Amino acid sequence: MKFICFDLEGPLSPQDNAYELMRRIDNGDRIFEVISRYDDLLTIQGRRGYEPGGTLALIVPFLIYHGISEADMREASEGATLVDGAHDLVAKLVDRGWWIGDITTCYEQYGYPITQRIGIPPENVSCTRCRLDQYRRVFREKDFAEIRQLEKDILAMHNVADDKEIASRLDCFYWGKNTNPIVRKILVEVKPMGGRRKAKMLKQFARISQRSIDSIVVVGDSITDSKMLEVVDRAGGLAIAFNANEYALKYATMSLASVRLDDLWIALEPWEKGGRQAVERVVKEREEAGGTDDREHFHWLAGAKDITHSLEIHRRIRRQVREEAAKLG
Repeated sequence: MKFICFDLEGPLSPQDNAYELMRRIDNGDRIFEVISRYDDLLTIQGRRGYEPGGTLALIVPFLIYHGISEADMREASEGATLVDGAHDLVAKLVDRGWWIGDITTCYEQYGYPITQRIGIPPENVSCTRCRLDQYRRVFREKDFAEIRQLEKDILAMHNVADDKEIASRLDCFYWGKNTNPIVRKILVEVKPMGGRRKAKMLKQFARISQRSIDSIVVVGDSITDSKMLEVVDRAGGLAIAFNANEYALKYATMSLASVRLDDLWIALEPWEKGGRQAVERVVKEREEAGGTDDREHFHWLAGAKDITHSLEIHRRIRRQVREEAAKLG
């Protein structure tokens, strides 16, 4: 049995679900973009115990303050769109007997409904757990005053790319000496499924299905997938970056930039028949031939010293497929 595990946001669904949730709030898009950048900064700096995708814990106080509930999350999941070809590819893999899983940073109130629509069984899915309604019951008006002030400070920032200003203000709110104890509790208990946690869950799925890491295919697109991609590539498996940013591309075995996920079958079919070497031959042939407009841009990345060319193509098609979510880290 062949084994493949997808990230959800990017490869299977184009939107960033937490971003869409925050956009229900006045100025929520701008607030989210700042916090998303802060998540990148904490990851790049290597803050102890912090994993990429921590944005999902960092935005919880804002969701609570603005009255967003778990029911709102589930309702929003019903409107989530799929990447073209995602359903077709999963159906083909099911028919051919593949084990199909999904490890996603998004909240479980999104992750389970969306993956079930695509055809991935819930026991093969791992998401971020967040008991939003429980946390709401312990917040008081004085706690909301601090969140209101932080919102004002974020919206007063002249440049959402001012890393020094972002770090200074948000460090104080989340990690300072006077950080609200409820906020501290949220940061401890909400463990986004990103970074090393994704890699750990992948290994757990592999053990359950009795597969070795070198026989696994993973598909990701961002910084939250980098560890998972790295683990599989180093083991000799197939780590695929799909419409990816630089954080994913530099850890992948190969990449595909396309508006359709089912173009990936071009690489998965040779994997099915001949493993990594067979995929390398096909991908390099496709890379030399070049893609067509917005489809079938393949690159073999294992051992690559320079990803500049592939990154440019991925940026273009990532913007096309993911729209507003493409600008997030």
